[in-house]
Amino acid sequence: MNVDAKAPKKQKIQIDNAPGKKRKRSASLDVRKARAGWIFILPFLIGFVLIYLPIIFDSIKYSFHEIKILVGGGYELEWVGWKNYSDAILVDTSFVTTLVSGLKQLILDIPSIVLFSLFVAIILNQKIAGRAAFRAIFFIPVILTTGLISDIDAGNTMNEYMGNAEGIDDGSGQESAATEIVSVMDVERLFSNMMIGTEIVEYVVSLVNNIFNIINRCGVQMLIFLSGLQSISPAIYESCSIDGASGWETFWKITLPMVSPMILVNSIYTVIDAFTSADNQVMAYISTVYEEANGNVLSSAMSWMYFLVVILIIAAVAGILGSFVFYQRRD
Repeated sequence: MNVDAKAPKKQKIQIDNAPGKKRKRSASLDVRKARAGWIFILPFLIGFVLIYLPIIFDSIKYSFHEIKILVGGGYELEWVGWKNYSDAILVDTSFVTTLVSGLKQLILDIPSIVLFSLFVAIILNQKIAGRAAFRAIFFIPVILTTGLISDIDAGNTMNEYMGNAEGIDDGSGQESAATEIVSVMDVERLFSNMMIGTEIVEYVVSLVNNIFNIINRCGVQMLIFLSGLQSISPAIYESCSIDGASGWETFWKITLPMVSPMILVNSIYTVIDAFTSADNQVMAYISTVYEEANGNVLSSAMSWMYFLVVILIIAAVAGILGSFVFYQRRD
């Protein structure tokens, strides 16, 4: 009886250990997240390959050719090599002047936009009454400068008058710019007893007079900084408070290192946004060249030179800030 009872158990063990039946392993969480990410960007990839990639290829091709209009209609391309690029640098001197002037202005604007958005995000992250309303107020300029509202504002006569560099004749024989808040003389008088250089004074004056554009362009960066600040665990701040750290020490030792990845992201975003905005003087000059006769090939060469400059600046920003970024370990 005992032998008969144990026999089926042995047979069952042999069946379970049979090599033909293996348990299926499900995909890991990282693999499933990667698949979901590829599915999410799949429409963009399809549109980029089918629509944008041929346009990019044609733009590169035109930059190395000249277009000749045929008598019976149509056109043909004549290979000229690097002639369009050399003409953009050596012949059309306005392009180089505009490019250098635009780079100087953007180098001054980008740090101010990132620092101002970080400052506003830190304030709006505090527990204050009406915090959601203040966040919406700082993000409203981003909405107002896009789409139909931006087109309406571009045709605003008052806006053109306020942006006129000639300013207003107040009867004193001198013209004052309408958009100028402070002048260099005011700041020099303020810093008269300090060892402040002229370049710093001019930089401060340009920042104050350009505060409207800085606020308009810091909405997205402010939200990114807010998300980074809210991801910091409150337990870290509590432990700092228990150890007796001041608010200044907490900012430099905890807050700034923890949001350093967002500083890198916002810096790259600000560079791209500044170099591709509609009011960028280099982009406006390239559009002007494109509208001229046979200017499309020259503008293509200028565009690709400008693109390479932007890529180099982004690489420099990523390389410099990337060495100071702190990534928190999750394990």
